[in-house]
Amino acid sequence: MDLDAALHAQLAHTLDRTSWTTMAGRGPLVRYDGKVRDCYIDRGRGERVIVVTDRLSAFDMVIGLIPFKGQVLNQLAQYWFRETAHLAPNHVVASPDPNVCIGREVRPLAVELVMRAYLTGVTSTSVWKAYEAGARSFAGHALPDGLRKNQPLPQPILTPSTKAAKGGHDVTVSKDELLAMGQVTPDEFERAAAIAARLFAFGQARAAERGLILADTKYEMGVTDAGEVIVIDEIHTPDSSRYWYAEDYEARLAAGQEPRSLDKEYVRRYLAEEAGYRGDGPPPPLPDHVRVEAAKRYIASFEQVTGTRFEPVAGDARARIAAVLGAA
Repeated sequence: MDLDAALHAQLAHTLDRTSWTTMAGRGPLVRYDGKVRDCYIDRGRGERVIVVTDRLSAFDMVIGLIPFKGQVLNQLAQYWFRETAHLAPNHVVASPDPNVCIGREVRPLAVELVMRAYLTGVTSTSVWKAYEAGARSFAGHALPDGLRKNQPLPQPILTPSTKAAKGGHDVTVSKDELLAMGQVTPDEFERAAAIAARLFAFGQARAAERGLILADTKYEMGVTDAGEVIVIDEIHTPDSSRYWYAEDYEARLAAGQEPRSLDKEYVRRYLAEEAGYRGDGPPPPLPDHVRVEAAKRYIASFEQVTGTRFEPVAGDARARIAAVLGAA
């Protein structure tokens, strides 16, 4: 397969959004659209049908469409959910299509659990930007003097983030600040934090086996009717995680260069450094060459992490998914 040709051809068929009102065998549906996922809640079955689109989110907004991104995200998340099932329960019921996950409907915790192991980032909310500006405390964690960008932190830290509504901006907070907001109980937070630490340690070890560094990631969790905290949304994908190549990390760090990455940081850097955009106002359109390069990085992350070849399903994903789900 000529991947470059396939990606350019798919530019005209990226999955932007879905707009169904019914699905075969399901009762009334409640629709909710996230930045990347279209969700259809079936309260009768206690399930959520999640369609992972090709939308790319950065700077807390949708900035473009990347060929096969939804397929990569969903299939990579399914891989990680299977691989970590022994560490934490998750929401997966089934994945009937490359872009679809059916999950248990739960009460989402009003927090993103962000695990960080390196002093990095380009957004205004990143630990590096705070450190560069002189801060020596981040989300309640003390940071030593003398660190350089992209160096390891003394130990991985959990930096909770509020979950803003679509169009809003997430805010990094300390544990104490989060609990003071009253949206998450101390018990729920402690159980979720323990799961996040286990998953991150496992993800870092697996990434190292694959020649990668898992620099940071975020987890979302929910609570079942029985009170069990489970992992939802996605896990260790290029959207939720920062992956670097390990083989030349030290050399590039010594030379003051950015690590080679396998995540959407490439697009953030393009917008910030070449387009002069850092999240204020409407984003500029992404050129096709940036969209294709981003797609290659998403696919490379899937193949490097899983050790298997990515098989893109070309064409009209919306029609294909509608047929699988009996959606109209």
